[in-house]
Amino acid sequence: MPPPSSSHFFLLFFLLCPEVWSYEAPEDKQDVFARKACPAFLTFTNAAYLAGVTLELPCHCKPQQVQSVVWFYRKHLGGSKETRALTDHHGNKLLDPSHVLHSGALQSRFSIRLFSLLIFRAGPDDSGIYICGSAHKDFFHGYDLDIQEARTLIFTPRLTSETMSKKRIERRSLGSAQPLYQVFTSFRPWSVCDRCGAPGEQVRVGLCYVHSDFLHVRYRQANQTVTSCGSGAVPRAFGLLKRRRVEAKLEVKSCQVTCPSKPPPSSKILPLMAFLGYNSASLPVEVPVFYLNHPADHVLTLGCPGARPNMAVAWDRGSEPIFRSEHSAGRNLSATPPRLLIDAGHHLVFKPAQTQDSGVYYCWLQGHQAAEIHLLVYVHLGRGQSVTSHPDFPRAVKTVLTSYAVMTAVFCLVVFGRAGVRHLRDTRETHTD
Repeated sequence: MPPPSSSHFFLLFFLLCPEVWSYEAPEDKQDVFARKACPAFLTFTNAAYLAGVTLELPCHCKPQQVQSVVWFYRKHLGGSKETRALTDHHGNKLLDPSHVLHSGALQSRFSIRLFSLLIFRAGPDDSGIYICGSAHKDFFHGYDLDIQEARTLIFTPRLTSETMSKKRIERRSLGSAQPLYQVFTSFRPWSVCDRCGAPGEQVRVGLCYVHSDFLHVRYRQANQTVTSCGSGAVPRAFGLLKRRRVEAKLEVKSCQVTCPSKPPPSSKILPLMAFLGYNSASLPVEVPVFYLNHPADHVLTLGCPGARPNMAVAWDRGSEPIFRSEHSAGRNLSATPPRLLIDAGHHLVFKPAQTQDSGVYYCWLQGHQAAEIHLLVYVHLGRGQSVTSHPDFPRAVKTVLTSYAVMTAVFCLVVFGRAGVRHLRDTRETHTD
């Protein structure tokens, strides 16, 4: 009798635990939009991110009678007449890229989830004002989005003082003894180790911010005197800020932590596990599996499902880890990047993908394996390509000709053998007569 599989175990688990069959929302859970009213005066919440991240802009407030929202966009320092809709009243993308002031590239990289706007691999050109509103141009909530590009990748030694993991500020004053503004780099805390049980890496981001008492009052931030350097709250008079702004930075250091022990199963499940031949250490770990096919000689970007900009993400090819210290453009991100790299948004990028890149890839999220991706890179014959241009064409032709020659030889051998047997049979019958 074959041993029971993991699927049998989970089937019995669901049968013995009726409380997991369904889920009912609590009755006291109210609509989030019913508890938060939209402000009478539209303000813009400052949000700064590193280039390459996939970010989400939620529509935090809207009237309850509004069932769908429209997202609008305009560039910084642009007038209200330049505000254009990114989506229609059903939340769908506009089909004509000319309707989008920014560019058609942004349109191909954003998506709508419920009332939130998702931007995939945001770039510096995506900076601007994003407004959640209605089809009648009633504006509910706005964002002042600033996407900064990290041109410097810093590798710090593994044995780093714990005090270095605290938020560090590098200030640069411009002007007289009492300057109109101060520019500084604000470092966010170090992320957790992106792997457990194996050598990993930690990452922290440093973004450019400006401190001034003369920021625009319509741009809202927790500290009314601090905003990101690319924010629309920075007055136009601060023209030197663009040329002297502190660049965003990305720091990486090595780490290694042990995997946390699994919590013991419930006492009700232990007898069932013993009957099926399982113990607490042999329980299968279910990791979602994805299958992806991609044409060769095209740029491919893999993202870890469920990853957010402030999470730690790692990538493995099979059992081989892919480190940022080895798969990056080096200490200067403006240099020519390698063909396989991990960008600032934690995406695994192939520039371009080749057939030898086919294989199984694993992504880690916050130190735990989050997904298994089976990648198949195939040869795509399109315009300007031919079968004879493929590097495996000579070997394929040789294999086909060899197979044809062998089949021809076998066919001739069978035909001549049959003819010889028939000739011997006719000769024997002639002698007998």
